[in-house]
Formats: sequence, C-alpha cells, structure tokens
Amino acid sequence: MTDDAHTNAAADLPAATIFRHDEAYELAAQQSLQRFRQSAELGRLLNLNFQSTDEPTFLLDPFSGLLLRANKAAEQFFRLPGNTLDGLYIDKLYPQLRAELHVFTEEILAQGQACSRELTLSRPDGHTIQLEHRGIALPHEGHTTLLIRLIDLDALHRRDINDAANTYLRQGLHEWLRDEQYYRDIERDYRLILAAAGEGIYGVSAEGRTTFLNPAAEALLGYRADELVGKDMHECIHHHRADGSEYPSGECPIYNAFKQGKVNSVDNEVFWRKDGNAIPVEYTSTPIIDSGKVIGAVIVFRDMSERRRNEEFLRQALIENANLRERLEKENDYLKEEIRSRSNHHDIIGNSDALNALLVQIDLVAPTDANVLITGESGTGKELIAHAIHRASTRADRPLIRVNCSAIPRELFESEFFGHVKGAFSGAVRDRVGRFELADRGTLFLDEVGELEMSLQAKLLRVVQEGKFERVGDERSRSVDVRLIAATNRDLKAAVEAGEFREDLYFRLNVFPLECTPLRQRTADIPLLVEHYLQTTCQRLNLPQPRLTRANVQALMEYPWPGNIRELQNVIERAAILARSGKLTIDLPGSGGQISLANNKVAPDKPIPPERILTAAEMLELEKQNLQRALSSCGGKVSGQDGAAALLGMKPTTVYSRIKSWKLG
Repeated sequence: MTDDAHTNAAADLPAATIFRHDEAYELAAQQSLQRFRQSAELGRLLNLNFQSTDEPTFLLDPFSGLLLRANKAAEQFFRLPGNTLDGLYIDKLYPQLRAELHVFTEEILAQGQACSRELTLSRPDGHTIQLEHRGIALPHEGHTTLLIRLIDLDALHRRDINDAANTYLRQGLHEWLRDEQYYRDIERDYRLILAAAGEGIYGVSAEGRTTFLNPAAEALLGYRADELVGKDMHECIHHHRADGSEYPSGECPIYNAFKQGKVNSVDNEVFWRKDGNAIPVEYTSTPIIDSGKVIGAVIVFRDMSERRRNEEFLRQALIENANLRERLEKENDYLKEEIRSRSNHHDIIGNSDALNALLVQIDLVAPTDANVLITGESGTGKELIAHAIHRASTRADRPLIRVNCSAIPRELFESEFFGHVKGAFSGAVRDRVGRFELADRGTLFLDEVGELEMSLQAKLLRVVQEGKFERVGDERSRSVDVRLIAATNRDLKAAVEAGEFREDLYFRLNVFPLECTPLRQRTADIPLLVEHYLQTTCQRLNLPQPRLTRANVQALMEYPWPGNIRELQNVIERAAILARSGKLTIDLPGSGGQISLANNKVAPDKPIPPERILTAAEMLELEKQNLQRALSSCGGKVSGQDGAAALLGMKPTTVYSRIKSWKLG
C-alpha cells in the first residue's frame, strides 16, 4: 500500500479506533505525525494559537490518538520532561477514561468544538485534579487536528472565590488577602533565592540547632537537610580543626556570632562532610536579631579547595617565574658583560701558521663536550678562543657564562658558583641563581682558574665530577649539564708539582689542552690585526681613519709585544686618537716618545724622521696583498661572518669586484 493509500485509510477510520495499536494503525499514526511536522499551515497555527498560552494545550490526531505537539504548560502540568508528550498516545495520560475520550473527540469532530468536565487526572499521591477540557477542530489540507486545552477547575474555583470575596467583602478581607499573598510571594522568592545561591547557606538557632539548609550546602556537606535540621550543627560539621585537634564549641566563631551579637568572618577553617572528609572553607556568620534579641545566626560558606589549589599553583608559578626572571636577568647581565669584555673581538684574525694550527684544534674539539684548558700569556686571546669553541659547539644556543676566578672573594665563592637561598646568610634577601645553574646545557668559562685557593678547588672538583651541587642554605641537590673551558697564564703542571693546584682537578680540566701563541711569535698576523683594530676603533670613536704606512707596520712587527694582542689594541686606539691630518703616529714603549697631557700631542724626546709617502701604485699593491691575506685566512670565503668581507670591513660585492678587477681569483 502506498503512503497516500495509508493516509486515506487513516482518514476513513472512525474515532473509536484510536485505542487500537496494531501495525496498520501504528503506521497511520506515524504518517499523521510526519504530515503534521511537515505542514507549514499547522506551523503557523502553532505559533499563533499554541505556544503563546499559559494553559496546558496539545494537538491531537483524532484518528490515531497520537499527541502531535504539546506546549510547555502541558509538559509542566503532566510533569513530564520536554518533548516527551510529542508522539505519545493520549490513552497513556487517561488510562481509565477511554470512553469519555471517545465521546469528547466525537463531539468535537461533529460540532467543531466541545467542552467536557468528565475527564479528571489522578496524581501519584492520590490527589485528583478536576479539569475542564476544551477542544476545537482545526481542518487543514484535507485533514482535521484537534486542539485541546485544559483548565484547572480547582484553580478556577479559587479565582471565583477571590472574585466573590472582592465583590462582597471589600472592607478588610481584600486587603488581608492581598497582604497574605504578598508575604507568600516574598517567602517564595526568598526560598528561590536560597535555592539558587551558589554558596552554602544554613541557619542555627540560639541553642546551636540547625534550622535550615539550602541545596548548595547539602551538596557541599553531603547531608540532606532533614538529616541536620534540629541537630547541633557544630557537633555535626565543625567538631575538629584542620590538624585533627578537637574544636570546642565555646571557641566556635559561628556560636560567637549569636552569643556576642557580631559578624564573624573566617577563611582558614574546615567543615567536615558526611563521608568524614574535611573541606577547607571560607565563611561568614551573621547574627539574626528579632526585636533587639539575638535568636540565631545565618552562615554563608564556600568550598575553598579549588581556590587553594589555584593559589598554590599560582604561588608555584610565581616562584618559577621569579626564578626564571632572575635567571634571565643574570644571563642578560652576563651577556652584556661579555659584549663589553669582548670589545672588538668578534672574530679570530690572523693567517700565521701558529694561528692556523690553533684553529684546526678548535674545529676538532668544539663539536664535542670535552673540557678544554687554554694556556698562554696574558693578552693572547684565551677568552676569544673560548668564545670560538662555544660558538662552534652544539651548545651555541645556550649562553657562555664567564667567571673570573681571581676576582671572587673566598667567602662568596660558593654563592657565586652555586647560588644561595633566601636567608642563607646575612644579606641573602632572596634566592640567587649561581653560575653553574646559569650555564646549564651551556658552557662555563673559568678564567684565571689557576688563582683558585686549594679549599675552593675541592668544592669545584665535586660538581665537575658529579654534575651536582647544592645552593648555599639548601639541602636539595641540583643537577647540571655544563661544559667547562678553563684558562690560565700559569703553568698548572708546575703548580701541581709544587702542591699549589689539585692534581685531580687539573686532569679533569686538561682533557684537551690548547696553547695560545704569544704575538711576538706570530708577527705575520700583525698587519691584519692592526688594520682591523684601526678600522673598528675609528668607527667606534667616530674618528676619521688615518693612513697606515709600511713604516708603521714595520715598527709594529719589530716590537716584542710583552702585553700581546691586548697591548697592540691599546696602542692602535691611542694612535687613532692622536692622529692629525690623516697621519698615524705610533708611540711604542722604548721609542723615545711620550704623550703630553697639556695638549694631547706626542712630544718626542728627539725628532722623528718623516716617513715616506707611498705612491698610488704602491698603495694599490699593498691593498692587493692585504686582500690576498684576508682571502687566504678565510679559506677563499668572501661573504658571511667568517668571510674576507667581514674581516676587511667591506661589503661582499666590493670584495668580489676587486677580485675580478685585480684578477685574484
């Protein structure tokens, strides 16, 4: 049978068949429900006549007995959840009144509308509700749907009584009824407010007996209201403190609220749940006063467990942030210090055999985590070598932390190296991160390590061996992953033999030794160093760059340089400052010249012979040789930080142009 045939068949069924639920009628009922849901006309009727009323109302298919739609008032009246009535057979609501339903629906179909008071509703508690059912027929699209409205006769009767009372007893009774209703509404509103409150609220009498409990308090304490009402509230939920000690009722701030007649607020106590667990609470106990007499108290409380967890999490986060901020600040300070101390040493400059051999050793040891001991005279660039090793290592993304061992006082050694906790000693007003912790997963550069006292060497040896240490005043051991690079101008092996340096620490540091050659043994690097320092000094001091002559270079190469590269840098900076009219005058110790403080000029003890001025061809040849040395020192590389262009302070495009024009490729 087709859908249309089913529809026509259902339409021809007599109303008495609405209680038959066999397969044919079930199919007809479902088709009727589907047709209703798809009907635009019925949708319009529903919006206009259905949802706007506060009377229980539903739409009924008279041929199948199926409830097509019920409004909110009907759902509340029948005490069924939303949408449960939709699709329900009407005889499920009136199981004992099928005959009355049949007569009522037949009358509506016959007359277009009907009214009946024979249909009643019995509640599960045995209470019978007298109802008036009003129905009208709604024809649409060749079908008829019934609109049924329910009127509570008891409520209607009460309204009639009120109307009669207003008519015949206007004096007094009207006002009394209105006041009674007013106070009932107030009481109802207060109960709704208590029920809706998120905080737990309960009341106690002047004797400490529970008088009421709102739903939030029930949920927080695990008790039902009837389990606590009339009982001593303190003995039930406030009998012990958080540490488990007994809490006498005489000391209870809740009782004091009505004994002393004052408001008490507490944020550090616990209430005990029915299951025996304690919950941290914050509460306020307020006395209830009637005619000047305290008759009890009302207590408003909230569970502080989540707040305490959040506060602890926040406290730990703040501590972590403070430690991280301090660490970052220290790293920033160290990096600034390193930038200042490194000055112009951005690259290792030179092309001598000794320097090239040293660079090869750096390339070999840098990718490893081996400890390195750098030896050499003062001013030979040991710190520059340490930076080069760190930059070429796998730890380059972490800082290189420098420690000048000769500058750390004995009493501050542990604090500087390992840090301290607040209050560890006088003046320790906050936690401090040590250098080892700052260098974690990075590199620690121990400059002038040979100056450490023997007692301090033992403390350093432990962290070098085990990778663990404790902050001063702290018992917790901390682990670090640090690569050590040490530097000294002393002969540590001789110091070990003399008993001035621990042998075990020496072998821990001297895994891969590097020796910095003094400048007097690598004079071939002097021209490149001089040109580099002259250019960077003039740029830094905003000075015009003077000419560098062969005589200048020759004099510098013949000087023994006891202060090594540091002395050379100072001499070039002084010469740049004293240069006049583009002429560079270099004053070396033992040359007979001296600086006059009065006019900042070189006052020679004897006349200085004038230097020969180079021709353009000689200058060009000198530039070619200088470019060739730069290319050779960089392995033919032009651009990049380690290229010839950076070494010469020139643009890579300029270097490429000169290589091409001078045919140096």
